[in-house]
Formats: sequence, C-alpha cells, structure tokens
Amino acid sequence: MPRKLTLERTLDASIDDVWDLWTTRDGIESWWGPEGFRVAVRDLDLRPGGELLYAMGATGADQIEYMKKAGMPLENHHRVIYTQVDRPRRLAYNEVVDFIPGVDTYQVETVVELHEVAGGVRLVLTFDAMHDDRWTQLATMGRESELGRLVKVLAARS
Repeated sequence: MPRKLTLERTLDASIDDVWDLWTTRDGIESWWGPEGFRVAVRDLDLRPGGELLYAMGATGADQIEYMKKAGMPLENHHRVIYTQVDRPRRLAYNEVVDFIPGVDTYQVETVVELHEVAGGVRLVLTFDAMHDDRWTQLATMGRESELGRLVKVLAARS
C-alpha cells in the first residue's frame, strides 16, 4: 500500500467556487498543473467511473529545459478515473501514471476534501506517494505549486 501525503489550505472562497474549479473544464484549465505548465481538457465525465482526459504541456523556459533533459515530451496526455463524486465535499480519483520513461504504468489515488470553515473553505488534499522518493518529491512540489495557482485564481475572482 503506497504511503499517503497530505497538503492543506484554507481558501478565501465559497465551497461551490472551489468545487467548480476542481470539476469543470474552465475551472481545471485555469489552475491545474504546476507553474510553467498549461492544461487543456479533452474530455470530462464527472461521475464514479467517469474520466478526465487532459493534455499538460510545458510553457515555461525552466520547465521546457527540465522536460528535455529528462527525455520526456514537452506535452503529456493524462487520464484520471473518478472513484467518488460527492458534491461539494469530496472528490476522489486515480491518475494513471504512464509518462515516466523506464517506469511501468501505475495509478496514484488522490482525495480532495472540502470543509466549510469561518471565512472560507478548508481544502485537504491526500495523495499516494510515487514509485520512488525523487518522484514523490517532484509530485509534492508540483501539487504545492498547483495549489498556489488555485489560490491566485480564487483571489482574482473575488
């Protein structure tokens, strides 16, 4: 059983606004992915067993250089399979990890929990560790960056 990691944020927003950013094409495209990357949603079927298909491409100079040095394409196609959709409190999904050179395909489970608190929403993001410590660190850094982007999008909305 993979080790679990948890990141938490208190967001100055309504629970419905946060939910929409996690579950709609426009919302996902506005913040998903770390700084220096952009996401284009190809398909979104938000229900247990449904899928999110998206392309993530490097746009920042540092990110492009990293991808080239790692022998990875500048754009990767990703597949998420939803396992729980409990609007607007809980979203769980498995992301298919099939983009790492030399590593067999596996899945990373992610759970998003939203709790209404005074002044906003408490976001608890729990996800599986990757196949090794280096990739787990990269994934955690990516998620931290991604949550920073989410905060910026919410701030721009208010």
